[in-house]
Amino acid sequence: MRRIVSVWLIDWPVTVWARSAGPNTPEVLPPDLFAADAGPLALILRTARGAVIHALNPAARALNLSRGQTQADALAMIPHLACHPAAPAADLRALEALAVWSERWSPAVTVDPSEGGLEGLFIDLTGATHLFGGEERAITRIKARLAEAGIRARAAMAPSPGAAWALARYGTAMGIATDVDVREALAPLPVESLRIDDAALKQARRFGLKRIGDLYPMPRAGLARRFRDGAGVGLVRRLDQALGLTAEALIPTRAPPCYRGWEAYADPLTDTAGIEARLPGLADTLARTMESDGKGARALTLTAFRVDGRTSAVSVRMGRPLRDVSIWMRLFRETGIERIDPGFGIDALMLTADLAEPMVARQVAMGEEQQSRHAEGLAALIDRLSARLGEASVRVAEPGGSWIPERAERWRPALAPRPNRAPPPVEGPSDLQRTRPLLLLDPPEPVEATADLPDGTPAQFIWRRVLRKVSRADGPERLSPEWWRPRPDDRLARTRDYYRIEDDQGLRYWLFREGLYGAEYAGAKDERPPSWWMHGMFP
Repeated sequence: MRRIVSVWLIDWPVTVWARSAGPNTPEVLPPDLFAADAGPLALILRTARGAVIHALNPAARALNLSRGQTQADALAMIPHLACHPAAPAADLRALEALAVWSERWSPAVTVDPSEGGLEGLFIDLTGATHLFGGEERAITRIKARLAEAGIRARAAMAPSPGAAWALARYGTAMGIATDVDVREALAPLPVESLRIDDAALKQARRFGLKRIGDLYPMPRAGLARRFRDGAGVGLVRRLDQALGLTAEALIPTRAPPCYRGWEAYADPLTDTAGIEARLPGLADTLARTMESDGKGARALTLTAFRVDGRTSAVSVRMGRPLRDVSIWMRLFRETGIERIDPGFGIDALMLTADLAEPMVARQVAMGEEQQSRHAEGLAALIDRLSARLGEASVRVAEPGGSWIPERAERWRPALAPRPNRAPPPVEGPSDLQRTRPLLLLDPPEPVEATADLPDGTPAQFIWRRVLRKVSRADGPERLSPEWWRPRPDDRLARTRDYYRIEDDQGLRYWLFREGLYGAEYAGAKDERPPSWWMHGMFP
């Protein structure tokens, strides 16, 4: 049976404001904005209708103010109302951070997409309620832990997200429903608990449909036809979702990790030394779990869950799958465990393998032991350099899928995931297999060349103001243009003829002539004459 917990974060925008901007405001307000003696406060949002109320604290609601009301009307009613700008983007960021913090209960946590004010979470506890001592204790622990972090919340559990959502906002204090009694649990709740829009709610009330139980005896097809503008279809869909007759997918804020290790502490950790002392045991647990599946980790994340409802994390990546705890610990030290901010204390640590790959035993042929150790040492060096300098600072080359030399390869971070499959081999003449110079100039530099024949081998050339006479030459190696690639100057791409040149001093160069004598394309009007360029040098 599916077990979904809906968490309603009561007055979440006000909570976020109080935890961030509240202490810096000039107004003198009680420290607890939700206390009985607190002054009225409203967060104002600028819309096309003007300034409207986005969120209120309980004291403001007690004075008959409501969300969506204009600021002018609210101030006319309550002149001493404290008004501050709303920040929906900051509310969403804080909610997503809270969703990560809520992974202490389940790896599948979703920001409630149906809540207009972004004030809810869905936590999937399917098959995991026994870890908390049962369903009631799980709900109690979630609410108590949020309360300790200073977050007002209600929570409910049901077989579907829709039913849990309704019970959390309109049900009893301990809202728990199962497949057997979900219809009975939802029947006395108001119709608006089905998450329908204002148009459908208005029509339902006009028809006398005030409770969810009023919808049960009505045929679905007839119920949908009684509402205008398709509102009935949405009502029927929401009803079926709440009853579990229609599936409703939940997309977690973060993809659940492949493997994870978890430890909670009665006494919060307050410094880096405490984290580093407990990390080896956590890593050993994770490594043993992965060993049983024949897997190794290529990416690890250490997440610290703080007592104030926030998280702090540090990640490491590896070029090959590993499950050696000593290497993991060294990489975390290189990256910097001290980057984790303990805040007021850390009451749980989670180590996750974000990317896991099979570790296949490999037999090394006799005489190749040195080569194997060299490859392992190089991989370990790349891991340490990436951890210390940053992944973007350590890069490797890979084929670029082009025969044009400057696009024949590209650079990617050494620890970035490899492409699913290598680029297809470049089709072309056998001349492409010739040796390329180790040093390429990017971009190629212009050269003034003189040849016996217009399209022949150069006899001499001037490069960087120095005349060089050609003693030997090999070529041409013709590379056709990639006509499908757009050029920034809107010119037609032209054919290149490459030559390997050796001058009278014994220095060797790689030159090419761009363009052919005569029209290169039928009907082309490119008046540029062929030009010579220096592209590289041989050792």
